[in-house]
Amino acid sequence: MDHERLLVEPGVAIRLRDYDPGFTGRFDDKDDAKSKLAKDVETLAALQEIFAAARSRSMLIVLQGMDTSGKDGAIKHVMSGVNPQGVEVHGFKEPSPEELAHDYLWRYRRLMPGRGRIGIFNRSYYEEVLVVRVHPELLANETPTATSQGDDIWNERYEDINALERHLTRSGTEIVKFFLHISKEEQRERLLARLDDPDKHWKFSLDDVRERRFWDEYQAAYELMLNATSTKWAPWYIIPSDHKWFMRTAIADVIVSRLEDLHLRYPLDAQQRSMLAQVRAQLEKG
Repeated sequence: MDHERLLVEPGVAIRLRDYDPGFTGRFDDKDDAKSKLAKDVETLAALQEIFAAARSRSMLIVLQGMDTSGKDGAIKHVMSGVNPQGVEVHGFKEPSPEELAHDYLWRYRRLMPGRGRIGIFNRSYYEEVLVVRVHPELLANETPTATSQGDDIWNERYEDINALERHLTRSGTEIVKFFLHISKEEQRERLLARLDDPDKHWKFSLDDVRERRFWDEYQAAYELMLNATSTKWAPWYIIPSDHKWFMRTAIADVIVSRLEDLHLRYPLDAQQRSMLAQVRAQLEKG
């Protein structure tokens, strides 16, 4: 798969309208991509085992996107083969009073994955430059003593986030960030599908419909965020998400590629290998 087509090149300004949410790459349909996804899920399971055993790195996967863009489904399908003991998933809703008593990044920093573990943020600290930007009245709860005004506060937050991610990568965390790019029409159809299917009523939220009224504002906020925070150490991938099967296939492909690029091995030195060879020799003797 051509990752370059999905990657937001650091330092190069992009426009979301230039990215087709219905893009499916070289795949014609779901069946065409099925074997690719299955292979990557299997490979991911094997790589995660090595990743956990090596305990030298951590990985943070960030999923951002409009409501119904498929974040939950991506986690369910892409991570279906991994050992759940090595993966932790965190979703972030409205901050609690305790969280509001700290700086706006505190609740995210405390949940970063440790070495050998893969952490998934279903929404993340990027909400602080998305939903809070679209609804700036929320700033009164988060930063009651803030002195920055206008765009300054968002530029400062971009700087904060870039600095946090730079620190994390320097400390051994691989950061993989996905923006699930869905069209407004596809979102409408998915919301209607939830209403039509009683088994999906639990997923339906009036907040999703309310936030849909701010679609253009969110698209502008996403575009600014992508341009400001796609860095060499933590670049963004824009994942076309009108077709769930392609979105999941693309995400799996990127994660597998990023893990393979680490070239990790099981942590066995020469002395340990020699000891294992001796143990094998003894066992074979009976």
